[in-house]
Amino acid sequence: MRVAGGIAKGRRLKGAVSSGTRATTERVRAAIFNILNPDQYQGGRVLDLYSGSGSLGIEALSHGAGWADFVEWDRRQSAVITSNLETTGFSAQGSVHRTDVLQALQTLPGNYDLVLLDPPYKMGGLDSLMESIASQSGLVVDGGVVIAGHSKRVDLKESYGPLQLTSHRQYGDNVVDFFVYRKDSSGVMESQSQGDSGW
Repeated sequence: MRVAGGIAKGRRLKGAVSSGTRATTERVRAAIFNILNPDQYQGGRVLDLYSGSGSLGIEALSHGAGWADFVEWDRRQSAVITSNLETTGFSAQGSVHRTDVLQALQTLPGNYDLVLLDPPYKMGGLDSLMESIASQSGLVVDGGVVIAGHSKRVDLKESYGPLQLTSHRQYGDNVVDFFVYRKDSSGVMESQSQGDSGW
């Protein structure tokens, strides 16, 4: 597994060492950052939930994010993230939090420009998690982006309070939904749908 793009492109990353951990594929990571407008996160703060190997947050740092907080409960996977930050040269731009995601949402400083989450497909409860993210005042900046990876067998809503779905992408069995946080969410944003059966 390697960093897909940016200044650390091609650097090797350690993957899953614990059962139940599923790393986001290089192709999906590349697609996410091809779709994102760099102005939405470059120099900004990133939150990587259910980090696993830390590949999503590290991809954001490689593409120009200023800081990333990684949340991973599993002790061995937390050590993998720390190692991957060292390997890619981003140790000074990231912090690994070995804690429960819901607790992290309440205790981390917030003001994130980009929130990334690709939890285990067997976990369930993604709807409730999205509600929790949407309800945490100050967690996401106005105009910030929340990206949720999930199985194609799971359907997320088009909005969770101030979070509005702007793009729905399918890559094989993987779906990636892009939400934008709008403090004034009275207007419904148009959603797009795009698939790529080759992934």
